[in-house]
Amino acid sequence: MGAFDDSKPTLAMLGLQFSYAIVSLITRAALIQGMSPRVFVVYRQAIATLVIVPVSYFSRRKSVGTSLGLRSFSLVFSASLIGVTINQNVFAEGLYLASSSMASAMGNLVPAITFVMAVALGLEKIKIGSFRSIAKIVGTVICVSGAISMALLRGPKLLNKTIFGSGGEDWLLGCLFIFVSTCCWSIWLILQVPLTASYPDHLSLSAWMCFLATLQSGILTLFLEKDLDAWKLHSYLELVGCLFTGIIGSGLSFFVQAWVICQRGPLFSAMFNPLCTLIVTVLAAIFLHEEIYTGGLIGGVAVIIGLYIVLWGKAKDFIKEEDEIDPKLEIDHRQTVKITIQDSREGKLVLEEPFLSDKSNDIEEDDSFHQ
Repeated sequence: MGAFDDSKPTLAMLGLQFSYAIVSLITRAALIQGMSPRVFVVYRQAIATLVIVPVSYFSRRKSVGTSLGLRSFSLVFSASLIGVTINQNVFAEGLYLASSSMASAMGNLVPAITFVMAVALGLEKIKIGSFRSIAKIVGTVICVSGAISMALLRGPKLLNKTIFGSGGEDWLLGCLFIFVSTCCWSIWLILQVPLTASYPDHLSLSAWMCFLATLQSGILTLFLEKDLDAWKLHSYLELVGCLFTGIIGSGLSFFVQAWVICQRGPLFSAMFNPLCTLIVTVLAAIFLHEEIYTGGLIGGVAVIIGLYIVLWGKAKDFIKEEDEIDPKLEIDHRQTVKITIQDSREGKLVLEEPFLSDKSNDIEEDDSFHQ
């Protein structure tokens, strides 16, 4: 029984990555059938809101909740706008114009892009001569080079003929949209530093984000979609796609991801991301007949290698922080991420996750809103 308990985080991550792969494939299938990407995002967030809000409400009834002030609301609104509304809309457009395998592979750029942004904002320090800093820089360069290779150097075709394929211009535009989506997600991660500090109730926070993202996406779609017929669901595939991505992709995955991060930390979680890329590539080639090119395959492998190099550099940071820990701090550093209930009567929730640097220990690397 003990061995099974130890394997639960691994089994959860395997199931989660498979679910993410299905979300990517079913989303592209619905978009290929003619569903508007913007309408799809609205329905997905609305369903996710209906799933998360009741859970958050009944959870807060059992404890004294954290009040949402003006500053906290501004941060939640910004995080919803950038990390959910803009992120998912440009991701859906890129998924339709490029391919599901490209979208999944570019998702592995998130740690590298977050590292670059953190350095620019002063949240991450680079020490010249430090081997781990060099590893993070080299890993970032490899990730970006791999992404460029996937987008520009397609090379000879390895598998499948064009069925749903896009033209050259559409392909590049789709890759650009996916890259913008990845940057939005990285910004969302960085916004978690001040956000979780001002509003630490992350279940309620997720409910607010889903709700605000539904409103934001709905307003955006009303302006951009002039045809009211675009709001209709024309097939069972579109209905199943909206339900599955809303309930599983943005609802259930939140709880699973949060629990795994709590148990094993963000590095353990991020290590499984390439598995989703592999599953998507294989299933997309079989069921959606997506084309596989030499350049895309080499670039995807380079992105995954770069990801692990960056994660290895971050792991060295965590090891150093553990060695230099202040003995006055009563923190268990055997886990990188730990949710600590400081006072069960008050229900105060503290999230500690040193993802970026010593100054950003409150970041929560959660993929619940990402595809």
